[in-house]
Amino acid sequence: MSRFTSFGNDLYTGARSFDFVGKRRIWYSVAAVLVIIAVGLTALRGGFVFGIEFRGGSEFRVSQVAEASADTAATTDTATAAVGEVVAGSNPRVSVVGGDSVRVQTEQLTPEETAEVSASLAEAFAVDGDQISTSFIGATWGGDITRQAIIALMVFLLLASLVMALYFRTWKMALAAMVALVHDLVITAGVYGVLGFEITPAAVIGFLTILGYSLYDTVVVFDKVRENTGEDGVESRRSFAGSVNLAVNQTLVRSINTSIVAILPVASILIIGAALLGAGTLFDIALALFVGTIVGTYSSIFLAAPLYVHLRENEPEVQKQGGRAKRSAPESGAVR
Repeated sequence: MSRFTSFGNDLYTGARSFDFVGKRRIWYSVAAVLVIIAVGLTALRGGFVFGIEFRGGSEFRVSQVAEASADTAATTDTATAAVGEVVAGSNPRVSVVGGDSVRVQTEQLTPEETAEVSASLAEAFAVDGDQISTSFIGATWGGDITRQAIIALMVFLLLASLVMALYFRTWKMALAAMVALVHDLVITAGVYGVLGFEITPAAVIGFLTILGYSLYDTVVVFDKVRENTGEDGVESRRSFAGSVNLAVNQTLVRSINTSIVAILPVASILIIGAALLGAGTLFDIALALFVGTIVGTYSSIFLAAPLYVHLRENEPEVQKQGGRAKRSAPESGAVR
């Protein structure tokens, strides 16, 4: 613990430093590769798999199926065959929920088909008819949900941009933060697309939550950037890039600690709640939070701050400050 504390103190004072800004092309390349993989593989798989809440359809839930979690493959085959007896060519989505319940989602069925599928499932799983519940979600309602989710995302990004620009008094910080946010969203959503997980309203909530976390982490870094650059006067021996890099190093330990504290309970929900208990909703939101927290921490440190320097490096005042820093470097002996 004392070594970690000493390490954090060295980063804060500048005695030890990682060159995040100077190696920004590497971080840009990593981010670009991740985005290309997320978008490319999702496209190759045919796009995202949306939950019934978005696409509409019929849902059946068979409760108290003792062997459901013991043999998931057999349970899936049984449910698929039962639906196929009524609706030929149907490709239902079957999942085990809560350990002893089977959820079956199909395309929109008529009332007659719904009754026949319920009876077929009851016979296949040897349960009473009252152990099967049915629900129906229309395509229009699903379209409304999709539209509202997109509107919520756009409003969030717009308001976040305005707040960042007003708070830091520069649109370039806001732009760097928004690029980092979009990067986080694309990669997190890409995990769902690449692995074929359904995007449900719970997952959308997770997406919006991690955007808020990423923005918070970026604001912490940018606050320190503003403090450091505000202290740079005409006698400063630091370049603008050096001041920004120092700020990233000074907030590095805090970002890591915050991320670990956030990831641990989310990982517990993901592993215990979703994997062991079979709670689908917990899995949807926990996966988004888990991936998004990791990606958000990366973007705040390796993407947002270096990009801000990139946006300002051609400004006359920044170039003048960089020239003063180069001239004073040999005298100070501070080159590392």
